[in-house]
Amino acid sequence: MKYYYLLIAFAFYACQNESSSEDKPLNILMIAVDDLRPTIGAYGDPLVKTPNIDHLASESVLFAKAFCSVPTCGASRASLLTSTRPTRYRFLTHKAISQEQVPDAIAINEYLKANGYHTISNGKIFHNLNDRAAGWDDNWRLQSDGNWRDYQIPENDSLDSGDQRGPAYERAEVHDTVYRDGKLMLKTIKDLEQLKDSGQPFFLATGFVKPHLPFNAPAKYWDLYDRSDFEPSRQEFWPANAPRKAFHNSGELRNYHGIPQEGFVSDSLSVTLQHGYHAAISYTDALIGHILEKLDELDLRKTTIIVLWGDHGWQLGEHGLWNKHCNFNTSLHAPLLISVPGGLQGVKTQSIAEFIDIYPTIVDLVGLKIPRTAEGKSLAPILENPDQGAENFAISKWQDGLTIRTQQYAYTEFRTDEDSLISRMLYDHNTDPEESDNIVDEPQYQSVIDSLSSIMMANRGKDYFTNWKMDSEEI
Repeated sequence: MKYYYLLIAFAFYACQNESSSEDKPLNILMIAVDDLRPTIGAYGDPLVKTPNIDHLASESVLFAKAFCSVPTCGASRASLLTSTRPTRYRFLTHKAISQEQVPDAIAINEYLKANGYHTISNGKIFHNLNDRAAGWDDNWRLQSDGNWRDYQIPENDSLDSGDQRGPAYERAEVHDTVYRDGKLMLKTIKDLEQLKDSGQPFFLATGFVKPHLPFNAPAKYWDLYDRSDFEPSRQEFWPANAPRKAFHNSGELRNYHGIPQEGFVSDSLSVTLQHGYHAAISYTDALIGHILEKLDELDLRKTTIIVLWGDHGWQLGEHGLWNKHCNFNTSLHAPLLISVPGGLQGVKTQSIAEFIDIYPTIVDLVGLKIPRTAEGKSLAPILENPDQGAENFAISKWQDGLTIRTQQYAYTEFRTDEDSLISRMLYDHNTDPEESDNIVDEPQYQSVIDSLSSIMMANRGKDYFTNWKMDSEEI
């Protein structure tokens, strides 16, 4: 892959961006968490134990209404890290590779590196390790040795072979640093120590895998919860009048040992899966805590922007679904925290944020011009005035379904390759936040539907039905 556009960007911005002062530019620590829905204390979850993320929230602006572009990891990250929307044929699956599907876009790591930042990717940032690899000074991911599911109990590891995956969860009597995410934490801390006196601003991106399946976590994090804390999911509950197109068979979960291939999981298994998901979140929270402690210890917090996001939501049996991969709010809604030195702290904003806005926000905050390839908008005005909405909608896509979220409504259209309408969904979050009743056919909402559809079609992305390309002089 030729990175000529990176060289063009470097030459262009070397001329366009003046050195503002003697001050060293702000550093950036970006923390990505795979499959993390807003199951976080700071988001109002009364059960989960996330003291470290909650503390970060007390020093951040928390976006209560942030939405991913695509509810699957590879596509979500490709969209977020290049600030480009999915289209009919782009960013469809977890295997999406941004440098192939949007070769003329400048990814955030490439852009920051071209503007003098030392760039490090630890763990899972882009789904594909080789995606935009030239934009990292250090691109580190622990090798799996054929066991990327990282089982520590031999019996579980023995079940993981070929097409059969091991169990969907593991409670192991091990130290925090035995699992791969623990080793990722250690690598990130070592990097911070080395970056402290480097004299160069840094963009350090750290991507944790948990709570992605399987829900593997040290036993002490399982022990934070009682099994009685959890109730079986209402898996039999499908939204009234919802089209069949909106559902799936929870295939990702069904690949694991002990999961039935059809139908609902048992109440007992439902409780265990919820327990495991929460344990995995608390484990990741503890690892994040160690990184934040090191940032404070090194006196880097006052010069470092911190951005934490989960790449999409996740179903825990809601609507009869597990995993992500749908257009319901449980798949599209994800956490976003932004902490800026000297900025607002402990503020929760209801302003809508799209994940394609994260990249423009970061470069805006460090004083760089937002590349014209970016389709998102800077959220910096919201960080100064949380009541000021940069946008009044978010657009997300999954396969045939395109969804627009406003403050009140979630509206989805399922369309064919020929752009013909298949089916629709409309949910009023003021009265139906769990999306239990599809009201799209009720006559009183027709004007609302017409307006939402028009906005969504006008903003669904450049060249929605063709390959996306922008001439280098437009960068």
